[in-house]
Amino acid sequence: MLPLLDKDREPHWALSQSDGFANQPKDFDWLHKNIPCQQACPAGTDIPEYLHAVSKGDFEEAYLINLRDNVFPAILGRVCSRPCEPACRHGWEGLGDPVAICFSKRSSADFMHKRPVVMPKVFGPTGKKVAVIGAGVAGLAAARDLALYGHGVTVFEKHSSPGGMLNQGIPEFRLPRNIVEKEIKQVELCGVEIVCNASIGEKMSLQQLADEYDAVIMAAGTLKPNLLDIPGNEFTGISHGLDYLLQVNEFNNNQTNGNVIIIGGGFTAMDCARTSLRSGAKSVKVFYRRSCQEMLVTKEEIHELDTEGIPIQYQVAPVQYHGDVFNHLESIEFVNTVLGEKDESGRRQPTRISGSEFAVSADMVQLATGQFPETNWIDPSMKKQLVNDRGWLKSGHSASTSIAKIFVAGDFALGATTLIDAIGHARKCAYDVDQFLQKENRFVDLVSIENISENSRDPECNSIPLHPMPTIPLEERSLTAEVESGYLKRDAKDEALRCYLCHYKYEIDNELCIYCDGCLRVMPVENCIVKVNSLTYDDEGRITGYVRSENSFDYNMLYIDQNECIRCGACVDVCPVECIPIQKVSKKTVTIDQLGR
Repeated sequence: MLPLLDKDREPHWALSQSDGFANQPKDFDWLHKNIPCQQACPAGTDIPEYLHAVSKGDFEEAYLINLRDNVFPAILGRVCSRPCEPACRHGWEGLGDPVAICFSKRSSADFMHKRPVVMPKVFGPTGKKVAVIGAGVAGLAAARDLALYGHGVTVFEKHSSPGGMLNQGIPEFRLPRNIVEKEIKQVELCGVEIVCNASIGEKMSLQQLADEYDAVIMAAGTLKPNLLDIPGNEFTGISHGLDYLLQVNEFNNNQTNGNVIIIGGGFTAMDCARTSLRSGAKSVKVFYRRSCQEMLVTKEEIHELDTEGIPIQYQVAPVQYHGDVFNHLESIEFVNTVLGEKDESGRRQPTRISGSEFAVSADMVQLATGQFPETNWIDPSMKKQLVNDRGWLKSGHSASTSIAKIFVAGDFALGATTLIDAIGHARKCAYDVDQFLQKENRFVDLVSIENISENSRDPECNSIPLHPMPTIPLEERSLTAEVESGYLKRDAKDEALRCYLCHYKYEIDNELCIYCDGCLRVMPVENCIVKVNSLTYDDEGRITGYVRSENSFDYNMLYIDQNECIRCGACVDVCPVECIPIQKVSKKTVTIDQLGR
């Protein structure tokens, strides 16, 4: 596609076009810098736009915006890891708490109609067939998109029902099963066929699928447990957390007795602890080798653990199991740790403190210590091309492999990660598969620029406090009762009003400005509007900064620093000559046909 250029447009304007579509480096740079929540979302969800819809009470529209990008809005509105919220501008220093983006997503599902939503097809039938191995979130996300692109898609699932970790790992008190069933049904209504009790490697081989289908996606997750290699691991009573959750969630085997120890600091550890408590454990304790700051869970999960009376002991590592003459576990020996330098994950690496060992009584241990892809089901002839000596895919995190028609989606490529990471990877995989099948790229990413007639955000919205998520009383909590009860409709709207609408661009037209300084007098954040002599640019025209005027009476332009602007609209309201236009800027993925060849 040819670049969209307006050669007459001055470089000091934030975007390369006055309106319509744009595709210059400065345009994508604006999106990257100014909508941090969307940038942090692996699925690229248009978060400000759906929050705006919720604030207006248009829950149907908010749900559809979510459905387009993250496939499972009601599910993710309950169990997403929320990478968007730490990035939220409202949570930056001095500005308050981040917007409850995840809870707002849930509200869009809670208050819309309950009928399944059928997404419109993007392209007509192509005659191509795609097989997907695994009906977890990654497999289903890739399958849905490919079906919308016009391909025939069949998903093969080894369990008796689709959903993967949605059914087998996440407890029902966090994720009601009717929510899972509805949103998987919406995937099927897009034209996806799901075949259960179909274990690849037993009833059908990967090679057979490759022979019968035009493309195959491996989305088999990470089901091989990482069991700690420490003395005493042969004692009974030791299990991996995912195996335990599978027994409870899928087979209703919830007999948990005695003192239960959970080792780990992720979502699986939290789920194991809270499930064990509900299943009859005498006591439940969580042990984690790093500090609270390094835990890969939301603060709400830690809060609920504390509310339910489950303690966490930080900076301790297991070194040995002890058991009785009957080979049953009796206790675990731990050692204290000290945190050192950060590792590749960005978390500080624990080091054991010699001589600090101590023992803890235990009847059951659940290891929430990670897991790996299981690749034994891959044909030996193909395995040499796909898998390295350590059991990982040779293709790494890529959606493509060394075998042309074999692709990978989600945790099977990434390793054990989050639902939203898996969905984001799966959607990129679907793009790659479509390009492979059609021998061309049928999509293009653009920046959409729309003029907004009026400021739709009241500055008073900045002072609205964060709305906590209501929960049911402790005495009502069980294996099936959902703990988080959801916002009331009015609270959902008020919480969404807190969003700064970071996809709105405020910019001063210095040709019209009369330099009355009215905007400077009302600006709520220091340096959101500055007097500058000039702007600085990189080689591709991106604005990298500004040269501030040292003399407040001698400057060349007034500049709204988008990094400081909180979109309150005060400058627009006070301007006597209306020289501060507002535009909505968003990323749009469109088909080549929509643009015209």
